[in-house]
Amino acid sequence: MLIHALASEMKLEAVTTEYRGHARDLGRQAAESDDIDLVVALGGDGTVNEVVNGLLHAGPDPDRLPGLAVVPGGSTNVFARALGLPNDPVEATGALLDALRDGTERVVGLGLTSGPAGTEDEAVPSRWFTFNAGLGFDAGVVGRVEQQRERGKKSTHSLYVRQVIRQFLGEPNRRHGTITLERPGADPIEDLVVAIVSNTSPWTYLGNRPMYTSPKASFDTGIDVLGLSRLSTAAVARYGTQLLTSSPERGPQGKHATSVHDLDQFTLHSKVPLPLQMDGDHLGLRTSVTFTGVRRALRVIV
Repeated sequence: MLIHALASEMKLEAVTTEYRGHARDLGRQAAESDDIDLVVALGGDGTVNEVVNGLLHAGPDPDRLPGLAVVPGGSTNVFARALGLPNDPVEATGALLDALRDGTERVVGLGLTSGPAGTEDEAVPSRWFTFNAGLGFDAGVVGRVEQQRERGKKSTHSLYVRQVIRQFLGEPNRRHGTITLERPGADPIEDLVVAIVSNTSPWTYLGNRPMYTSPKASFDTGIDVLGLSRLSTAAVARYGTQLLTSSPERGPQGKHATSVHDLDQFTLHSKVPLPLQMDGDHLGLRTSVTFTGVRRALRVIV
């Protein structure tokens, strides 16, 4: 039904992804084509991330590259909802058709990562993310969720909550963080247990409840970071409550919380390899990752 509705307004070729990375390959083909003006991604945040990385494989060029439209089809759909789209795919398709008729679009900024991996010889390929990334605790949760999904479990919000608890109980560095944030022209921020990088706000959703780690983060600025240097039982209870009650005006705060807004570039170093995630995709263990905020990277139909 959704494809039929879209096909009524444009010449449309529908392709179903068949393997991990297929959406990235399709995005790259679209970027290299001379007769594709728009790519519509129907899926969750992982599918959108793959499409974006395909479109931008040779770098951002919003005046030349096809635009992106998103129809949410995942469990959380943070990127689509951050753009102001309805979470229901039928309603989102209607909003997309209205935007196409009206010619409304915006150019959004994205995050880009690069750097060495967990070993000295292996390099992290450059990779774009649309709404968030994380090194440490939250990435460990994402990894645990992926393991459960590979075992056949459905990706539900209760599954995420259970994995948060298990990650907390198994976190060896929750009282003495191993992460250092380094940025040009400023003193390093040391001993972080987790660093949550945001390209927009909210950070994620728990059902229909938005949660804000960096309320000032925006598609129109650089990238933001929330760092936590303590994850004791009391600290987790405090910051968990603050997240559940966070708002566009107020995120987590406290003695062990550090917030930095609108950064163009910074690097996270860890004394030990830690899990890395981008847009909810677990990318293995890393000891050093450089993050760059790229303004005006991608044209989006909204």
